[in-house]
Formats: sequence, structure tokens, C-alpha cells
Amino acid sequence: MTGQTVTLERADGESLERAASLLERATLPTDDVDAASVELYLAGDGEERVGVGGFELYDTDGLLRSVAVESSKRDEGYGSAIVAALESKAREAGVERLSLLTTTASDFFAARGYAEIDRTDPPERIRETTQFSDLCPSSAVCMRKSL
Repeated sequence: MTGQTVTLERADGESLERAASLLERATLPTDDVDAASVELYLAGDGEERVGVGGFELYDTDGLLRSVAVESSKRDEGYGSAIVAALESKAREAGVERLSLLTTTASDFFAARGYAEIDRTDPPERIRETTQFSDLCPSSAVCMRKSL
């Protein structure tokens, strides 16, 4: 199914624990999700939580990260909806480009307009994030999209 829409709710306190649990189940890093630079959101469809996603913003550049969908909701279009909602929120904050790292979802992101780039291409501030420097392996694919 496609064409889903989601609402984003900032994850904090108990909802941050719920978001981190979903990321762990999706085998995504959680070490720094409570860092001040990370904006993590629970994605909902009505009252139901369907996924999680977030970003870090640095002026006109951002790092898209931590996108995961509840296993029972996969292949229903929620991943695309979460990415679109995060892109919209980043665009509203003045972000012009979103970068990301992925070890498993490069085809998913390519289908949504992200292009593979060299890992040294993002601005220094993005490359200095914990995601780039510590959490994601050097084998992770780096991608970017202009918003």
C-alpha cells in the first residue's frame, strides 16, 4: 500500500524510550538518540505508532537518521511517509540538503531521490557527528538529497 500519511511527535521522556526500543529492534544505533543535537520523532497514523525517524540540523545541512517502521506495518508505505514528513520538517527549518548513512536501505532512499555520494562530501559538521564518526561503519553508503 502507498500514500500513507503520518504525524510526527517529538520523542522525549517515556516516548524516547519507546523510540529507542523500536530502533533497537530494527538494529539501528541508539547510543546518542538522547543527545541535544538529535531530533527524534515517533510517527503515528491516528492513535497508532507506526515508526520512528529523526535528524540533526546544522544550518542549511541536515543528517537524516534513525528511520524505522514497526515490523507489523512494513511494506505499507509508512517508511516513505516518515521520510517525507521529516524532509518537510527539515525544509521548514531552512535545511537545503539532507545527508544520510545506510548499510541496508540504499535502494529505498534512492527511490526517494537520494543519490550516493562520497563519505567525504557532506560538510565537516555533518562528518563530525557521532553517527558519522562512531556509530555507522565505514562500509555504510553515504547519500544526499537536495530539498
